[in-house]
Amino acid sequence: MKQKKHVQRLITFCTMVAFLAGAPLSAWAVSDAYKENIYNTGVLKPRDSKLKVKVGQRAPDFTLPAIGGEKITLSQYRGKKNVMLTFIPAAWTPVCSDQWPGYNIVEDLFAAHDTIILGLSVDSLPTLFSWTNQMGRLWFPVLSDFWPHGKVAKQFGILRSDGTAERAIFIIDKKGIIRYIDVHNINERPPLEGIVRELEKLP
Repeated sequence: MKQKKHVQRLITFCTMVAFLAGAPLSAWAVSDAYKENIYNTGVLKPRDSKLKVKVGQRAPDFTLPAIGGEKITLSQYRGKKNVMLTFIPAAWTPVCSDQWPGYNIVEDLFAAHDTIILGLSVDSLPTLFSWTNQMGRLWFPVLSDFWPHGKVAKQFGILRSDGTAERAIFIIDKKGIIRYIDVHNINERPPLEGIVRELEKLP
């Protein structure tokens, strides 16, 4: 029954993504004003970094400020929650601006797998606060890896030569061990179905 529910959620998400792929950004954005604030990066080099971590090893610990005002440490979830780290290159860019809101639709899927999402960006707190408010509220914490600039992205080996981060997913189990890595083509959204498969493998 649980699996059927997950499949239904996945179909809903994929239908939405398929629609958005052929729709103008305003179909997703909060307003036309928001659409006009999106910066067109053009096509970027798909990958521009050298990974420093691997599946099976303990994830580097870190503490970063969140837009909600608190500081979050990765290890605070150890023994309590699985964690999905989702790094995005930059606020106010097209792919990033629909990747994270997509996770709102399947919040209960992550809850069913006892998983919290942490969204990370090298942008400053004010930038991330403004951007996420325009997108709409997200159910997961958004963290700023701004200063020392990109320190956490650099720890994981996903800081690009231009100072942005790769579009990357790391799934970490309750013991703090990395179970899945996807350093994705920066020009594309990581597919949700791949994330779902990896969540289902967690103990």
